Amino acid sequence: MCHKIRWLSLTALLCVLSSPLQAQEPQEPTSTAGTQTHATATFAGGCFWCMEGPFDEIDGVVSTTSGYTGGSLPNPTYEQVSAGGSGHAEAVQIVFDPARVSYAQLLAVFWHNIDPTVTDRQFCDHGHQYRAAIFVHDPVQRAEAEASVTALKASKPFREDIVTTIEPAATFYPAEEYHQDYYVKNPLRYKLYRYNCGRDQRLRELWGAKE
Repeated sequence: MCHKIRWLSLTALLCVLSSPLQAQEPQEPTSTAGTQTHATATFAGGCFWCMEGPFDEIDGVVSTTSGYTGGSLPNPTYEQVSAGGSGHAEAVQIVFDPARVSYAQLLAVFWHNIDPTVTDRQFCDHGHQYRAAIFVHDPVQRAEAEASVTALKASKPFREDIVTTIEPAATFYPAEEYHQDYYVKNPLRYKLYRYNCGRDQRLRELWGAKE
């Protein structure tokens, strides 16, 4: 997301213009098994600003939350995660209705909104905190995630290898409130960041133009 000035001064400026607040309460990983109405999926795809929107458009998605997961530091702040070293990734946690949208469909949305060919970076943002990863909440999700990787390797429209990782879900810490729904709250800054980061340009190279 808001990367250090040496990579993209515009992104750093956007962070300065935003007013930081305290992070929300952490959420322990939950299983999707059982008879509950809703299930949870967690994906990391670089800037979490850019990952909420594609999932918000999907019928059956109840909510999306930007946050931090996969690291060792308890209750991390944005400044700690973006500096690197905490082990966390910027991620988005999705609550969805499995009767209306499947986990496999969410995986398809995930793949088409990331660059799966790079390690520890996404587009203009570099570092382990910007890795692309699927955080699985139970064995069923792991099996589906692994199947999606196998299928993608057989059908991918690009030549590079797929290096996106599959990791066990860990405690998810919701990010500060000003990060939530950033693309809605600050549409001009968001579009400027996304364009200058080269995100859509690279996505078109990988997956082709959206229909």
